Amino acid sequence: MPYDDGGAAPPHEDLRTVPAQLIGRAAEMGRIRAVLTAARAGRGGALFVTGEPGVGKTRIAAEALAAAAAAGMATARGRASAVGSPVPYRPLVEALFLLARTGLLPGADALGHHGPVLARLLGDDRDPAAAASHVMVGETVLRLLGSVGEGRGCLLVLDDLHDADAGTLAVLEYLLDNIGQQPAALLLVAGRASGAAAELAARARQRGAATALDLGPLDHPEVRLLVATELGVTPGAVCPELLRRAVAGSAGIPFVVKELVHDLAARAGRHGPGAPAVPAGVTDTVRRQAVGLGPLGAELLGTAALFGRRFPLPVLERALGRDHGELSAVLRAAVASYLITPDGPGTQWYAFRYRLAAEALLDDLGPGERAGYARRAVRALTALHPGLPGAWCAPAARLYEHAGDAREAVRLYGEAARREMDEGAVERALELLTRAHRLVEPGTTSPEAHATLLERLLDAVACSGRLDRVPAQTGPGEEGGDRDGGGGGDECGAAHHLPARRRAGLHARLSEIATLRGRPGRARAHLDTARRLLDGHPSEAHTPVVDLAAAHVELSRVAPDRLATAAALARRAVDGAQRARLPDVAGRALLLLGRLEREQDEPAAVAHFSRARAIALARHLPVLRVRAEMELATVAASHDDRPTRVERTRREALSMGLLPLAHEAGLVLALDRIRRCAFEEARDLIDEAAADAARLGLGRTLAALRLAEAVRCAHQGRRPEMREALERLTPLLDAEPTARALSYGLARAFCSLLEERHDAARQEFAQALAHDAENPAAGDFGRHGVILLLGVLDGRMGRRHLAAAARASAAGTRWNHQFAGLAQAVLLGREGRPEEATAVAGKALEAAELYPMARRLCLRLVARAAYEDGWGEPVDWLREAEEYFHGAGLRAAAGACRALLRGMGASVRQRRTGTEQVPDGLRRCGVTAREFEVARLVAVRTSNKDIAARLHISLRTVEKHVANLLRKTGHPNRTAFADSAHDLTP
Repeated sequence: MPYDDGGAAPPHEDLRTVPAQLIGRAAEMGRIRAVLTAARAGRGGALFVTGEPGVGKTRIAAEALAAAAAAGMATARGRASAVGSPVPYRPLVEALFLLARTGLLPGADALGHHGPVLARLLGDDRDPAAAASHVMVGETVLRLLGSVGEGRGCLLVLDDLHDADAGTLAVLEYLLDNIGQQPAALLLVAGRASGAAAELAARARQRGAATALDLGPLDHPEVRLLVATELGVTPGAVCPELLRRAVAGSAGIPFVVKELVHDLAARAGRHGPGAPAVPAGVTDTVRRQAVGLGPLGAELLGTAALFGRRFPLPVLERALGRDHGELSAVLRAAVASYLITPDGPGTQWYAFRYRLAAEALLDDLGPGERAGYARRAVRALTALHPGLPGAWCAPAARLYEHAGDAREAVRLYGEAARREMDEGAVERALELLTRAHRLVEPGTTSPEAHATLLERLLDAVACSGRLDRVPAQTGPGEEGGDRDGGGGGDECGAAHHLPARRRAGLHARLSEIATLRGRPGRARAHLDTARRLLDGHPSEAHTPVVDLAAAHVELSRVAPDRLATAAALARRAVDGAQRARLPDVAGRALLLLGRLEREQDEPAAVAHFSRARAIALARHLPVLRVRAEMELATVAASHDDRPTRVERTRREALSMGLLPLAHEAGLVLALDRIRRCAFEEARDLIDEAAADAARLGLGRTLAALRLAEAVRCAHQGRRPEMREALERLTPLLDAEPTARALSYGLARAFCSLLEERHDAARQEFAQALAHDAENPAAGDFGRHGVILLLGVLDGRMGRRHLAAAARASAAGTRWNHQFAGLAQAVLLGREGRPEEATAVAGKALEAAELYPMARRLCLRLVARAAYEDGWGEPVDWLREAEEYFHGAGLRAAAGACRALLRGMGASVRQRRTGTEQVPDGLRRCGVTAREFEVARLVAVRTSNKDIAARLHISLRTVEKHVANLLRKTGHPNRTAFADSAHDLTP
């Protein structure tokens, strides 16, 4: 179970179980406490707790008893039982004995003529003639509860009432009708199965004598919390694989979740091939339930378990040679025991209540019995569904596997996986292909079929990101058990019996997987092997695959010409794939080509993306379609800054199991949130994706996410946090070499600008450009935006540079337009064209509206040039920027704005305590906190003398504040100010 939580040891190594808190039952406990509070006040009440087995009915009853005891109430508990000879009133008698042992039971004399009834209930033979009706017994228990609960309240819990005798239920009906005037509460626990107890509960609810608490299964977060509580760790430290198994295998039933955790604790995290698949406690429970259904029920459930969690009833009827009428009683009993449940409308499909129940039943079948059941089931299935259309292929494959026919199972698993991929169900296809590969042995599959299976498996691994599903490798190239095909030697999953051209295609796929892992050395080794295998064995069908892998490997190489070389390889892959009629390879090569061309030639990139999407639609390739739509959505979002399409694509990728693509979309969204200053949202996106990428071993994706975290911190001026993020990025730089340039341009330099360290920012941007010259980046790090603006402001760049930048498509994004537009305005101002400069600046600032921090940074950077050359509104701009930077805690930038304002002879607001109370409009005018206090009094036409007395300041000081206030707000006199400031009240 691979697990990485960023350095902490996996939680399996020192497992311990701790007493579990009650998870997911806060609402139910609230209602229980309300009933207990009422009982203590003399207003009795009753609650029925119902739910399926294992859902926690007894657990919540124990919690109710603890809550009552903590409140000083008397408590008693009894349980009905179907074991042994029937005992009249068993749960009531058990509760009475408990009260007697604790000294709370009043003597028989205290109950008057009801005393003999109590004596008989307790088995006292001194008064054998004290037989009584159920009503008399009920009244006796009612009086007893009133006596025990007097002054403090009493809680009576009766459990497993579905096993209770008729007399107990009759007494309970009397208690329910009369408990309201007693200082006592009843908590009655029963299963959902139909019977006398269920009927009693229904009648009580109908007439308002009791309320019901029907406990449902836990949801995903609650299962996570329960697992963490049982292990004694934080929820974030729960192993994802254990959580996945707990959620998928338990259906949210707390008993099953706990058994899984306890089983793991007992085995101390050892998950060898011989480890039991199902916890013993779950197996024993399911076995008892199945045995209780009789021989026919056991045979039915054993055959059903061969299908997995869901099974088709008509197939079982035919396999068992029984009609629906013969099986109906068994089915009803199995449903009543919560082993199975109808699945969907009608009675065609059923499902085991939780997956582990099916696994337990399957484990109970002996090899011969399992094979026999499977052969009968597969004959029935193929007879009912000739040719295995639609979704019938997968269950047939599973049955052939259980029957011992590996060859047919492998064939059908492969066909079922192909159908799932056609529907975009990548995760399901990967599961089927993995099962097929495990069955492959010499003689079971032809070399060509084996190669096709491996190709599909590796393709599914790459697009799903489930790198743990790469077939285990052996050979001299393997290091530490890594599963990306060893070191590139020609082992290729023990497939050396395959033709050389097929092995070349497999190594090309392993090269792409190694690139995903962020291991360029491994990727190059696999690529070299693939090329060597093709030497002398040219293959039109496999050369494009190798070329596409080579293009990806080229991007991990540090070289000035890497982008051009990768683009040439991608074009060759497109051409070769079209000749060989490999639409998926052609589409993926087009997507790569579009990415490489997007920064410089966006129309060409969009054409490539659109062409890939057209191929996907024409050839029904859903994975390729979503990839193409992701690229098109990203381009669109860079212009209109509406990431809705990216969000939609991300959701679709997640639903299809395309985790690398989903994380890529998450990265785009995170960077968009950073630019919009939605930093918390960005952090959540980054943290979620980074945890998943680390778990899956997606090194290249993780590198990009680490960089995004550094950018997030930099755009808030948080240098220490930025440095930490960059330190976490450093070990991953080989996985994403372009991150060096991006880390300087997007993170370090931006942080320096916010710190007013402009010389450092210039050096860092220069370092980004140097890294880019050595190893060109496909992404923009500021070359077409902020670097251009700084260059123009410094006088190092001019019209020629603006024109060159404009030729690159990246300059046309909304983000870059704010910087490039203001650079154009600065040049216009220097050329003596202030009106044009003001107009161009207005358009640039309009584009900047979506980016709060970047907009204010632009205003701060261009204000001096605008002031000196007489264009724009530099004073207002600086006040706006100062206000923002002050609120964001960027003191250096705010101080720089104030210094510039002073240099322009503009008023500068003082930063005192209470400035947050000054309205935004007045703050932008430079009104101080003290001046605002005066303004509120002027607004209600208070005289200067009265203002001085109220604020304990001199009359001269008031006159000075009023004069400043009128000057800053532009009003001719205090009357005009008061007329416009009617909403200010002291």
